[in-house]
Formats: sequence, structure tokens, C-alpha cells
Amino acid sequence: MMRGLLIRQWAIVGIAVALGVCLSGGETALAADNGANLNLQQLINRTPKGGTLTLKSAEYEGAITIDKPIRIQAEGTVRLRNGANQSAVQIRADGVHVQGLQIVQEGREETAAVLVTASGAVLESLDIRTRSYGIVLRDGGRNEIRHTAIRWMDSPGQPAVKLSDKRNGIDLFNSHDNRIVDNYISSMNDGIYMENSHRIQVERNRIEHSRYGLHCMYIDGTVMRGNVGSYNVTGAMIMGVKDVEVTGNTFFKQSESVNSQGLLFFDVQTSRIFNNKVEGNRVGLYIEQSHRNEFRNNEVVQNFVGVQFLESEGNRFVSNRFTRNVIEAEASESKLNAFSGNYWEAFRGIDTNGDGSSELSYAINPFFQRLTSATPAYQLFFQSPGMLFLESMYTSGKAEWSVDKAPLMNPEIRSEAGDASSGSAGTLAAGLLLLFFSVFTILYLGVKRT
Repeated sequence: MMRGLLIRQWAIVGIAVALGVCLSGGETALAADNGANLNLQQLINRTPKGGTLTLKSAEYEGAITIDKPIRIQAEGTVRLRNGANQSAVQIRADGVHVQGLQIVQEGREETAAVLVTASGAVLESLDIRTRSYGIVLRDGGRNEIRHTAIRWMDSPGQPAVKLSDKRNGIDLFNSHDNRIVDNYISSMNDGIYMENSHRIQVERNRIEHSRYGLHCMYIDGTVMRGNVGSYNVTGAMIMGVKDVEVTGNTFFKQSESVNSQGLLFFDVQTSRIFNNKVEGNRVGLYIEQSHRNEFRNNEVVQNFVGVQFLESEGNRFVSNRFTRNVIEAEASESKLNAFSGNYWEAFRGIDTNGDGSSELSYAINPFFQRLTSATPAYQLFFQSPGMLFLESMYTSGKAEWSVDKAPLMNPEIRSEAGDASSGSAGTLAAGLLLLFFSVFTILYLGVKRT
């Protein structure tokens, strides 16, 4: 009898332990039935704090709210469709992880596919189609957005929405120390918009067919590295910042507007702009009211205007390359900028000591920019013989012109081009060998005929 009582007690303890394990952090999985008539919010409510909700292939309707630290992950195609004028996913708790969902945000107004008002969230491998914002971060920090695609979704049978009427792909305000990496954004107003948000890492994102690819306002200490922008109005608009790093980015074909630029800097201070490539834009680098920045080793190729300075002083401009631009450089009201060792393809210098730098300096003549700013119609005479003659005669304020005192005679060889140089040596050796055999053959045939 006593033995039977002990067995029953141990059975009760075992059931209690098993139930405790399930409640403390077990995994809730979507049952069969292909997700028909199942409520995603109810599944979230049933998932314990710290638990994982794994969803099989299904489609859900309506908005959801996550107010506790859980992980939601998709296995298969899991689509959340929201037609209400509220955000499809609202994250209000720290430490939430959402992975692999397809989110269709049909609601308009000031809504988002995902709204985060917490910290430590991870949004990973999401596929977002939206008629409003993509992902919005507000008043949080240490969040991460990675491997996610965000695209604007026009309404069937309706005219395409203008860029000015669209919303942003990723939108940050008062959100610090976040990471935004390896995402794809297309056809939004601004691809990634950051305001009053410091120390953001923005790396390896691709943004196209939007207004500004990257739009940055008051984001001190932020790093923008390895991003690619194409077919936007402006690749990156960087405004009102200090101590930012803009390195290794590529912006090409920003020419959708008369105001298009590859990289636009306005009121930028003490920042580093290294190893970027701007190609095929209306203006490659536009620099206004920006001071004490360093531009180094950037490649400026095939733009209408390579670099344009306006009211910018104290910048260092070293080892940059300007090739195949219609106008290489324009500078107005910009003095005390230090130019050295840049390559200007249109400049014809003289190298008397063989050090690769010209003994003649390259001065950026502001004549044409000042003339067309006062009378835009004079742009019709661009590079006409008369205009070139007048420009050559213009010397007003020459002491304050921006001058490269030691321009390069040839484009500087990149450090990673070591293989290319050895390849060139191999090609030269092969050519010399071919030449030797050619001469030998000619001489041999000549002797033979004799």
C-alpha cells in the first residue's frame, strides 16, 4: 500500500516537472491544418517568455503585438497580411527575435510593416511588401536588421505612386547603437533614413530606385561601409553630422534628377570619406558647408561633375582619382582646402624629376560655376571655344582658389592591384618573347632565301 502511494507521488512530481519545463521556455509549434483559421496573436500569447514559436507554412491575417521576449521563426512560407491602418507587427518588449516571415502591409497612413519601440530586437530574413513604411525603430537601441528585403507595393489597377508620396524602407529616430546589415531595399522614398540616432552601423546594404539611398541627419559616430546604391535620385545624403565614417561604398547611376548626386555632404564635420566609388552620376561628390573632413582614395568616374565644393573649408583631399568626368571639379567660396596627390585625367602636367607628380599645380577655376549660377542660360555655351577662352583669362581671387599642388601624372595604383601589376609584367614578358620569335623567324627566312 505504501509502495503504491509512493509511485503515485513520484508520478505527480514527474508530471509537474515536465509541465514546468514546457512552461519555462519550450517551443510552441504550429499544428497541422495548414494554418487555416488560426490566430497568430493567440499563438504568440501562448508562447512563454524566452520561448520559441516555430511556424509551419501558412498565411495569417491581421496585425500582431509582441510584448514579451520571445523568438518567432518560420519554417517554410509564412505570410502575414495586414489590411488595417496599423502596423502589421508591433514589438514592444526587449529581446524579441523575428525570423523568416513574409509581411504584406496593405494599410496606409503612418503605419509600418514592423514597428519596434524596444531594444535588443533582431529582425532577420524578412520579406516585406508595403504601402507605407517598411521597418520603423523608435526610442530604442541595440537592435539589428539583417538579410531583409523591403519593397514598395503599388495598388493593382492604380497609377504608380510618386516617390514623394511613398514612405521610407528603414526609418530610425532617437534609436542608437543599431546594426543594419546585408539588406535590400527598392522603390521607397528613402531607403534608410536615420535621424537623431548615433553610432549606427550601416553595412553592405543595396538600395535602388528610391529618392535617397541613405539619408542621414544628426547621426554622430555612425559607420556607413560597403553599401551600394543605384538609380536613386541621390545615393547618400549626409547632413549635420560629426565623426562619421563613409568607406567602401559604391553609388552609380544617380542621375534621375537635375539635383542628383552620388554622395552629398551638407554640414559635415571631422569625418572620413575613404575608398568610395561614384560613377555615372550627375555630380559625383557634392560638398557644401562641410569642414575639416578627409577625402582619401575615392574613385570618381564618368560623372557630369566630378566634385563640387560650395562654402567648404579646411578639408583634406588626398589620392583621389578623377577619370572621364565632363567637368572634373568646381569650387566656389571654398578656401583653405588641402589638395595633394590626386589624379585629374584632363590635367596635363610636367614631371621633371620622375617622381610621378607634376611640378605644375592644378587649380580649380570657379569661373563657369559662378557664371552659370548667376545666369543659368549660359550653360548652353559649356566648353565652347569662347567660354574656354574667357575661363582661361579669369584670375579674380586666384589666391583663394582650391589648388592641388602636386597632382599625379598617372592614376595611383591600388594596394590590392598587386596581382594586376604582376600580370602586366607577365604580359610584357610574353610580348618580348613573341617579338624575339618574330625577329628570329624573319631573319631565318631571309637567310634561307639568300
